Amino acid sequence: MYFRRKIDDFLIQWKQDPSHKPLIVKGARQIGKTESILHFANEQYSSVVYINFVLDKKFRMIVSDGYDVDTVIKNISLANPAIRFVAGETIIIFDEIQEYPDVATTLKAFRQDGRFDVICSGSMLGINYKKIHSNSVGNKTDYEMFSMDFEEFLWAKGYGEEQIDSIRKHMIDLKPFSETELNIYKSLFLDYCVLGGMPEVVRGYVETGTFSGSLETQEQIRLDYEEDVRKYAEGLDQAKIISVYRSVPAQLAKENKKFQFSKIEKNARSREYTGCIEWLIDAGVVTECNCLIFPELPLKGNIDESKYKLYYPDTGLLISALDEEAQEDLRVNKNLGVYKGALYENFVAEAFVKQGLGLFYYKKDNSTLEEDFFVRTRDELIPVEVKSNNDRSKSLTALIKNENYSDIKHGIKLGDFNVGYANGIYTFPYFCAFMMKAYLKSLD
Repeated sequence: MYFRRKIDDFLIQWKQDPSHKPLIVKGARQIGKTESILHFANEQYSSVVYINFVLDKKFRMIVSDGYDVDTVIKNISLANPAIRFVAGETIIIFDEIQEYPDVATTLKAFRQDGRFDVICSGSMLGINYKKIHSNSVGNKTDYEMFSMDFEEFLWAKGYGEEQIDSIRKHMIDLKPFSETELNIYKSLFLDYCVLGGMPEVVRGYVETGTFSGSLETQEQIRLDYEEDVRKYAEGLDQAKIISVYRSVPAQLAKENKKFQFSKIEKNARSREYTGCIEWLIDAGVVTECNCLIFPELPLKGNIDESKYKLYYPDTGLLISALDEEAQEDLRVNKNLGVYKGALYENFVAEAFVKQGLGLFYYKKDNSTLEEDFFVRTRDELIPVEVKSNNDRSKSLTALIKNENYSDIKHGIKLGDFNVGYANGIYTFPYFCAFMMKAYLKSLD
């Protein structure tokens, strides 16, 4: 069973562009990169040359005699004489390039030669991407892939463009969902939160209709991430990297969700963890939410680098990392509120990142004024509050009404309620977060 992914349309457009460059697909392991690339390749090319530098170590010599195309394909053919190269009909897939980053040096030659299309892929867990980038700068296109988002999950469940476009129209037209629509989408959303978007986990759920085996699969993925830290994180304290990764769920459970090293180790200082968070971000296994110095535009350069929050880019993996009691409540009762709203907040962060929206928050010093996220239109900064209860949105109201925050005219509140608008605040159900970028474009 192949699940439709958003990269599918991108790959078709990439191939149809007559001036397309070699492509590098980046992202954490087990998010479906190889499956999607091979699905595309087998449908679009008569000859597919697939080389996996982890499984096929004999190919780790193909540039030993030079980086020109003829030399490279000659060495590939020496390693496997069954491989055939047909000009104009062949795609070469270099997979797991973190094991053999020198292959990126060939991309300039392949681009200039033009006979064969090339796609490279590799997990960001330890990938020597600075070297890969410097070896191929100007001669490649990058595409960052993530685990399945809520829209892709809906596709996997059999929902089509009509239903998904209906969600967008409800937001734009400020038309409340019917009780039936709301109940169905809320149920699907809660399933998605618990499962996350790892294709193997979603596949088991779609095939069986249950969560059976999902926790075990998620736990194994997290263990694989930690194993890759030990394998690839050279020159850094690997134990500290793993400690940071494991601490994220507990850090999000705090009232003050700002990441604090003292919560990992008493008296710990940030300098002792230099490079650890950056490595995890580059690996694609955590995402960073930056604290604004002041809630105003432009956002670039308006960041306090000493303050940030960390999230898991897949809420299902976050839930799988919780204690057994929370697991039971979440999987049986689907009660995401037990973790102080951290899970809803993580889901929104995940949804924003997968749409290409930046992650920003604000916490005013010596004040209770704090806002979970910020998005923007062309001319307006919009605070976004994620509510795990029906308490008043004091900070959101203060940001809208205070003249000191001149870039803010409206706010967005995501929670367990229907579509609505009152007092400058747009309200949407949680599951609408995946449609935020399209909604913001409609405001422009």
